[in-house]
Amino acid sequence: MSASPSPLSVPVPASAPAPAPAPTVAELLDFVRRTAEDTALVASLPLDPEGRTWVRLDGPGGSEAWLIGWPPGTGTGWHDHADSIGAFLTAAGTLREHSLAARLPTDGWKTLELAGDIDRTRELSSGQGRAFGRHHVHEVLNESATEHAVSVHAYYPPLPRIRRYSRSGAVLRLEQTERPEDWQ
Repeated sequence: MSASPSPLSVPVPASAPAPAPAPTVAELLDFVRRTAEDTALVASLPLDPEGRTWVRLDGPGGSEAWLIGWPPGTGTGWHDHADSIGAFLTAAGTLREHSLAARLPTDGWKTLELAGDIDRTRELSSGQGRAFGRHHVHEVLNESATEHAVSVHAYYPPLPRIRRYSRSGAVLRLEQTERPEDWQ
């Protein structure tokens, strides 16, 4: 007579750990604030006098994060981060953000005429930042003629695409869509 295996000797597959919950905009803002306070990290970013520099960081909960250096007179141009929420904070210097206080259609258009009352401008000095939701259209600039700026950014989910726009007065035109392989 053969003995049957005891139920305790049967291998039981380990269950996979539950995925971490997606970070909120408040958590992303807290992350960029804490990261910007790391003066050694901020000081370690190589600064180029002509173009932006960046270092990828490990963001919370699987988010995408960046430390970015801004030479005097540089900016992003108008863009959005598609379906990602995000936050950014100025770690050194001053940045200016121009944004649209309106939710734009996400697809199916090339040119939009904007209402006259949707423009917003924020000046973000060292230690100041902001969080934003999906499809937030903005441009970020270092308007200083002499000083670099450094900022910390975080996005969740990791950026699936960035849409770039041109703007002439009240007309916003979709110019191109970039995917992660275009900027990494």
